[in-house]
Amino acid sequence: MEWITQLIWLIMTFSKQILSTDKNKTKLNWFQYWIGHCWMTGWQSMGCTFRIWSDLMTSNYKNYALLKQDDPEEECIDWFWVSLNEDDVYPKEFLEYLMELAEDAKNNPEKLTIFKTVEEMMADLDNE
Repeated sequence: MEWITQLIWLIMTFSKQILSTDKNKTKLNWFQYWIGHCWMTGWQSMGCTFRIWSDLMTSNYKNYALLKQDDPEEECIDWFWVSLNEDDVYPKEFLEYLMELAEDAKNNPEKLTIFKTVEEMMADLDNE
């Protein structure tokens, strides 16, 4: 989970803000954030956790083993405990920032340039 925090920090730190975006389109009101994001994300996380719990209680763990040497029951137990700790709720400011970036990418006449491909970034990580 720490790498997600670092990725968010990198995006927010090194991204160039384009000021042509209409701020009214990228701001969330109280209802949109708390009901539309926080509450709905919470229910979705609980639904996933209950699905894993029901698989665990009914011994339906055949789909949890990814490798041949994995124990499906152990994987299901691990997924259950990990799902209890999941939190996919993001800060309002970060969501508004992402909405602004998406709106800028859609409406801005400037062409967005990707400086490195995923393969180049992975190679840089391997070299470190």
